[in-house]
Amino acid sequence: GELGFLGILCPEEMGGAGLGYVEYALIICELSRVDPSVGLSLAAHNSLCTNHIYKFGNDAQRQRWLGALAAGEKIGAWSLTEPDAGSDAAGTRSRAEKVDGGWILNGSKTFTTHGTVGDVCVVFAVTDPDGPRHHNVSAFVLEKGMEGFRPGKKENKLGTRASDTAEVVMENCFVPDDHLLGERGDGFIQALQILDGGRISIAALGWGTALGAYETARDHPRQREQFGRPIASFQAVQFHLAEMSTRVAATEALVMAAAEEMDRGGDITRSAAQAKLFAGEAAVFCAERGVQIHGGYGFIKEYRAEKFYRDCKICTIGEGTSEIQRLVISRQLLKGR
Repeated sequence: GELGFLGILCPEEMGGAGLGYVEYALIICELSRVDPSVGLSLAAHNSLCTNHIYKFGNDAQRQRWLGALAAGEKIGAWSLTEPDAGSDAAGTRSRAEKVDGGWILNGSKTFTTHGTVGDVCVVFAVTDPDGPRHHNVSAFVLEKGMEGFRPGKKENKLGTRASDTAEVVMENCFVPDDHLLGERGDGFIQALQILDGGRISIAALGWGTALGAYETARDHPRQREQFGRPIASFQAVQFHLAEMSTRVAATEALVMAAAEEMDRGGDITRSAAQAKLFAGEAAVFCAERGVQIHGGYGFIKEYRAEKFYRDCKICTIGEGTSEIQRLVISRQLLKGR
């Protein structure tokens, strides 16, 4: 927070750092090459919760929440996924019933980053049950301490364990009218726009994870000796490292291209999905090869290789699986044909 890393994308006049997506991707990468958990938490706070309020909130809402979020005085969460609405986000079942002065929310969300520690949470719920499928969901800002709003089970995860992931539950939770973000029924459309930028975040997470795994694997063979010489002298190890470094370089190019296009205000749906797809797969590839290069030591928790191996997999799942990215890319390629 003191470095401005919790308000990277917010303008300075709103208490943020006023930086763009290029700087944002670099920050996420640099943190993730050391600990992907930190990169993941920063990504969720910045590009999902804080950015959603910045992009779709009115002036009063921005003034109310962005300053504390950008300063790191409050931690942000973003709750879209449900047990039966993951890749099919439009299948949201949480409900918001209109009452005098606000809404009554009921339902639960899963896989929410900062679900147990978040102070401010953007939550999606169906406001028009009989409305069109993609125009019946709205976004609300909920705050810790609201009656009927609480964290559920904290997930016991494979990796990125230092980043809090949990359920959030709404039980007859009253939310005032001034907590509705944007227009009623626009929540799903808002989510798609936020997820475009979020894919750059997770692409940068994958980039940093791949880079950290590669650097760890590159250093180990210089120190480890077998058959009387460092294993770095063996072609099998050298070829692993060559392939890893090439994928890291390609990932950097894709992530930076998408980030630069985002900063120019262009359409980044395809480029962000391509960057996210490739970066996630590269992170898994580099982490797996890193464990292999370490041999038996790659299976031991005292060595960083096994942590990258556990942490990398979220990059092919979070904010749209690799399969969903391929679907997005193909639709963009064939649009209008």
